[in-house]
Amino acid sequence: MTVPFATSSRSSVGLEWELMLADGDTGDLAPRAPEVLADLEERTALERYTVTGELLTNTVEVTSGIGDTVAAAVDDIADAIAAVRTETTPLGVELLCAGSHPFAQWYDQQITDKTRYHKLIERTQWWGRNMMIWGIHVHVGVDDVHKVFPIINALAVYLPHLQALSASSPFWAGERTGYASNRSLVFQQLPTAGLPWPLESWAEFEGYLDDLVRTGVMEDATEVRWDIRPAPRWGTIEVRACDGMSTLPELAAVAALVQSLVEHFSRELDEGRGIPQLQPWFVRENKWRAARYGLDARVIVDRDGTQVPVSEHLRDTLEQLEDIAVELKCVRELAGIRTILDEGASYARQLRVADAADGDLREVVRHLIREFRSGPTLREHLAGTA
Repeated sequence: MTVPFATSSRSSVGLEWELMLADGDTGDLAPRAPEVLADLEERTALERYTVTGELLTNTVEVTSGIGDTVAAAVDDIADAIAAVRTETTPLGVELLCAGSHPFAQWYDQQITDKTRYHKLIERTQWWGRNMMIWGIHVHVGVDDVHKVFPIINALAVYLPHLQALSASSPFWAGERTGYASNRSLVFQQLPTAGLPWPLESWAEFEGYLDDLVRTGVMEDATEVRWDIRPAPRWGTIEVRACDGMSTLPELAAVAALVQSLVEHFSRELDEGRGIPQLQPWFVRENKWRAARYGLDARVIVDRDGTQVPVSEHLRDTLEQLEDIAVELKCVRELAGIRTILDEGASYARQLRVADAADGDLREVVRHLIREFRSGPTLREHLAGTA
């Protein structure tokens, strides 16, 4: 099977953000996406951003246009959210984002009426119905198809870092899970989801697709749901490992880290230098540690098995990426990573709220709604860092 990899601008950025719809009074998930989208999709058809439905009717996804900078892509996302609010506010519906809803139950949710979703649920049954998960996807353009899998394998070294920074699903169906990111372990139960296979070349990826299409596992490359995957249609690498970010500045920070890492690895390949790669068993262990412990995890960072706190390795990585961030014009966005390290990721904030409220998860939802609505816009956040 031949799979063309589209031409894209090197290190260009596109963002996707899955958002929950919640009842403004109860905080429970609200299956109102069909109403929200009825007029919105047509009214925004000529905008750079898009607003679409997802697997569940309690979700809308906002997607940026292709940006040369993270700031440009985030501006699109902010415009999309403003458009969504014109529909949700009159309905008494609030927006929020995290990897999971603290107390909603899977059996209360409705599936969006599309053939692809019905087929997914028919095949995956209970696990598919349990996909009450929300995430972000960061696309970064790659200028040479031969770089795609070396960069994906190098990014897998940093998968636990991205997962820990974004971890925002410590609760599941009303239970305190003990995990910073329960979402990441739930999502990998789907066929073709989870860690990327350690392929070395585009030809191996074409062989993988040929095997799975020929045997009826999938229909095409869009059904590859890896934590980090190639997106042939767009000419990008797509990082899907992250829980849903709870605020716009955090989304921008993680996007800037992904963009800077991809550009760094691309330059190393251009210069003929090797880029990092871990044994698959180390990658798997790191994913579990980040899901369990979040920013308190110790991760394996080289093939010798060296282990360091993920927060410490992140700070070292930020120093290494400083010059690239200057060239990509994402210095201030990338600085948001230090803010997350200093102040805690969403999972930690949610746990603090729950503890202060004697375990009342309705207060956690109210906190997430406030963060999403009242937290600083990216422009306000950056103004404070100037």
